[in-house]
Amino acid sequence: MNDLMSAGLHRLWKDRLISKLNPFPGMKHLDVAGGTGDVAFRVVERIKSVSHRATQGTLTDMEEDTHIYVCDINPNMLEVGKKRAAEKGYNEEQCLSWVQGDAEALSFEDGSMDGYTIAFGIRNVTHIEKALSEAYRVLKKGGRFLCLELSHVDVPIFKDIYDVYSFSVIPAVGELVAGDRQSYQYLVESIRRFPKQEKFAQMIQEAGFEAVEYENLVGGVVAIHSGVKL
Repeated sequence: MNDLMSAGLHRLWKDRLISKLNPFPGMKHLDVAGGTGDVAFRVVERIKSVSHRATQGTLTDMEEDTHIYVCDINPNMLEVGKKRAAEKGYNEEQCLSWVQGDAEALSFEDGSMDGYTIAFGIRNVTHIEKALSEAYRVLKKGGRFLCLELSHVDVPIFKDIYDVYSFSVIPAVGELVAGDRQSYQYLVESIRRFPKQEKFAQMIQEAGFEAVEYENLVGGVVAIHSGVKL
């Protein structure tokens, strides 16, 4: 359904998220609301690629120390991710851990992560400020926060077209393909309720992050917000 709704662009958006994260061997990274593993697998693959180029294919101690934690409130999504990880040959003890948890009350220790990502998840958090506060808490000094989320189109003509697509096409496609018009109507409404890019950037700053910025993709259909814990 993600491929159909975004014409496959969600894959490129996630790739861009990882490029901005710039993962490195030995990092401890937390991906929240990422139960299916889409972002986590990209982090692992990028780290392996960087490490193997630098060492000509030799597994380094730094790479062995790499660990990616996938946190999701939905156990069913975590099961999907675990199954996909097994199919890809990823050893859970080696590089991946799957944790059921709430973005507003993470079970991880203070200052334990080098990176934090959340893709298409923070929009559904009840108290966004709490999720941002938790992200700040679990990151180390110098740790990076990145959020990929459906956002607000900032190109006037395109905005009108996108509004028609959102309110008319997306719910209809949801009903046709998934048999669930209501959920996709909620999706559209949740996008409209989500803070605009400038406001969300301000919320990230208020959580304590510095060097906060955002990048609009496809005219603001999605945005990647980032910040650093200093």
